[in-house]
Amino acid sequence: MKTEVMEGLRDVIVANTSICIIDGVEGSLRYRGIDVGEFARHSTYAETAYLLWFGELPTQAQLEKLQNRLVAERELDWGVRKVIQALPKTLQPMEALRTVVSVLPSSDPQANDYHYAANIEKAIRMTAKFPTIVAYYQRHLDDLEFVPPNPELSHAANFLYMLHGQEPTPLEAETMNQTLVLMAEHDFNASTFAARVTASTLSDMYSAITTAVGTLKGPLHGGANQRTMEMMLKIGALENVETYITQELEAKRRIPGFGHRVYRKMADPRAAYFAEKLQALCKEAGDMHWYNMAVKTAQFVGEAKGLYPNVDYFCGPLLYTLGIPMELFTPIFAISRIAGWAAHMIEQYEDNQLLRPLSRYTGELVKEYVPIDARRGTPNPFFGE
Repeated sequence: MKTEVMEGLRDVIVANTSICIIDGVEGSLRYRGIDVGEFARHSTYAETAYLLWFGELPTQAQLEKLQNRLVAERELDWGVRKVIQALPKTLQPMEALRTVVSVLPSSDPQANDYHYAANIEKAIRMTAKFPTIVAYYQRHLDDLEFVPPNPELSHAANFLYMLHGQEPTPLEAETMNQTLVLMAEHDFNASTFAARVTASTLSDMYSAITTAVGTLKGPLHGGANQRTMEMMLKIGALENVETYITQELEAKRRIPGFGHRVYRKMADPRAAYFAEKLQALCKEAGDMHWYNMAVKTAQFVGEAKGLYPNVDYFCGPLLYTLGIPMELFTPIFAISRIAGWAAHMIEQYEDNQLLRPLSRYTGELVKEYVPIDARRGTPNPFFGE
């Protein structure tokens, strides 16, 4: 019997995939073999999704067909909108997203159809509806009327429009698009793996994606971009950077936005693209404060600890500069990652094996059952004993 434990499944290969490849030593990320930088510079989120789902880049006609389908599926049906309006405002946006995703099958006649074509349809529907869910819930929190989707706007621009009630500038739309593209897929990360486990039981895709959303909610997976921005707000001024970071390091507290489970020797390749867009946004706004703050902090942490910024580091101040509430930073991660999650669901269902790992038992091997009237017991502090 196997007894070796790979803590956190580190370096354990659990399945085959042709969707994404990461080289943590070289610091590279490729979608279906194509470097992520090519998508950051040239692609749209719809084109990225097409590649992830179908395995090849679309022709212009194919891309337009997918874009039209995404536009057609943006709106939520009446019942789902009512669910959002009925949600308590004490729910975190990720909790609201998780709840609404589990309701979406109510309006999908293919919810329990596992055939390839049906899974593509569900991928399109969820990818189109995720931005709508997040925007509508934020409008609900703010006591504002829902802004219906604008069919004339791109996937990224439409989200900003529905959230803010006004069309974004070209740079803002471009920045949102690049954000979605860069975070669309990242191999067997925690949420993707969790979703594949659910799908491997032949549960439906909506249940699997609900699993993914719940996993992403965890602060060890999603939320680092929010914590990065919260840190920068605490620092406040450029002259406070060295003092604040030094205090955090001396207290042995982790600096958010640095280091990565996979990119151990090189920087996360996505970070540079976020830094570039953050600089451009700050220039357009006429205020370089958050870009300068991010750069100075990154330089100081790099010199002090030899750590590189990860994808979340520049993403935090970038989303903040776009006027997005910090509690939506992780939901935006989900809006992006739904394309990758769906690609993995499609792949899992096509060649399914139940994912059922082993564990190493560390308890007592043999223990006698003692009748209740003979038990002496120990005090249980949970019950105030």
